[in-house]
Amino acid sequence: MEKLRVLLVDDEIMIREGFKRLFDWEGHGCQVVGEAADGMEALTKMDDLNPDIAIMDINIPIMNGLKVIQLSRIKHPDTAFVIVSGYDDFSYCREALRLQITDYILKPVNYEEFGTCIDNLKIALFQRKAPTQTNVPEERTITGITRYLQEHLAEDISLSVLAEEFHLSSQYISQLFKSEIGVNFLAYLTNIRMEKAKKLLLSTSLSISEVSERSGYGDYRVFTKVFKKSEGITPSQYRRDFWESGEKNL
Repeated sequence: MEKLRVLLVDDEIMIREGFKRLFDWEGHGCQVVGEAADGMEALTKMDDLNPDIAIMDINIPIMNGLKVIQLSRIKHPDTAFVIVSGYDDFSYCREALRLQITDYILKPVNYEEFGTCIDNLKIALFQRKAPTQTNVPEERTITGITRYLQEHLAEDISLSVLAEEFHLSSQYISQLFKSEIGVNFLAYLTNIRMEKAKKLLLSTSLSISEVSERSGYGDYRVFTKVFKKSEGITPSQYRRDFWESGEKNL
């Protein structure tokens, strides 16, 4: 799988150096191709490098990170943005959701959490590009499998279920996820279930138990545990923070 190109945007050089030296980009299938210290430089680097991923601080000189993302979306709709900020304010998270930012990580950075974020990004980028990647058998197979997962997300899904459905071995399917997407099967399945859950929490009035079932978790207690590990807060808190933030801005 081709390495993902990463742009680092932060006005603090020590933060940028920390990202480069303390995180295993190679191990996560990425390479840092550029850096920027302010909003205007970030826009220029976006045009010059067209990165797959931009790691963006909000509080940068000349033009803040959210404005940079808003403008960059016009020319670079396929770039995935991750905000890394010292501001623990859900109003920023709400704006990030509006701009379809992939993740919002607080400083100081937990690099294990950041690694999960990058792996999830690889999943999202694969899903976005998958419809055009049908020129080899492996890509056709993994695209069919991921489409099946989306359509049967509420069901009990495992490698053995997929093996029976697609007449392939569990080991082969497991290897496909690593080679074609860059993450293991369970990480991929958990990611798309969490994305489904977040959409249901913010767009419906379904109970947590109902959201749990529609996201593929028969036991809402297991769902709550997985959600908190993924998002840092419980499903009910996630929903409550979103709506409370919206009410404050009315």
